[in-house]
Amino acid sequence: MAEPESTILNTNVKQKDPSEALVIAVTTRAIFDLEEEHTLFLAKGKDEYVRHQQANQDKPLPPGTAFAFIQAVQHVNEQLLASDPAEQDLFDVIVLSNNSPESGVRIINSAKHYGLEISKFCFVSDEDSTQYLKSHHVKLFLSADRTDVCNALRRGVSAALVFQQEVQPPSTQLRVVFDGDAVLFSDETDQVFREKGLEGAVQYERAMETVPMGEGPLKAFAMHLGKMRKKFSQEKSPIRTYLVTARSGRDMGIRAIKTLREWGLAIDEAFFMDGAPKGPILTQIQPHIFFDDGLHNIQGAQEVGVPSAWVP
Repeated sequence: MAEPESTILNTNVKQKDPSEALVIAVTTRAIFDLEEEHTLFLAKGKDEYVRHQQANQDKPLPPGTAFAFIQAVQHVNEQLLASDPAEQDLFDVIVLSNNSPESGVRIINSAKHYGLEISKFCFVSDEDSTQYLKSHHVKLFLSADRTDVCNALRRGVSAALVFQQEVQPPSTQLRVVFDGDAVLFSDETDQVFREKGLEGAVQYERAMETVPMGEGPLKAFAMHLGKMRKKFSQEKSPIRTYLVTARSGRDMGIRAIKTLREWGLAIDEAFFMDGAPKGPILTQIQPHIFFDDGLHNIQGAQEVGVPSAWVP
């Protein structure tokens, strides 16, 4: 597989071994607020966009939705290396961009301005940049483009669609919230629910209680995150993970817990909402990112200022 048209290594940061690291690829519109520039691109075309970016190359872009998440990931790396300077199991953040290298200078300068530990900037001229994810060993892809996310998921890479919103930076402890069905787990029970309603789904879960659920699109990312989490004690961990699911604890929670146990995936806290809105509990958790397959849940999270990523 050919490398992207132009890959620029950031020599200011430690380069990680991609076969060992948890590689996260983010697009420029996920990590920075480029909505104004994107509107210009759509209205006046690529040439005008490039001119604008070059004219403003020394003006840092404002933070985007995934910005605080990337900062928190960086904090985890610092803690891991403080424990063991030879640690290889680190987060590795790369930026995947459809910009040309000429218009990408502003992206690089913005990352340097904020001190973001981004190891590579990949400027891809191909329409489908997701073809390069596997060659970079990417475990999670965050994009503001739905087609990109769907293509990544089809390629077997954990991916989610980031919605642009103003984000208040939470604590430095990396806090990640996963929905259950169709995110961590497969959507088998969702399908039963659609066909047979709640009662049918409850009966199905009771009958399948001892059978672990299938893997969801974000399982691989969650497992690697869990592996890193185990390097710290419960009290001093810079990573905290949550399951916030619409399932009821009484009727449908047992199978979820047994599945996590079977996988060896330790989740710090689990909330079984029984269909109640997730916004209030997300307000309490204050995560850096919340993954869900339901757009109504994403909207509820956005309303309380929680950075959200949709898994279509």
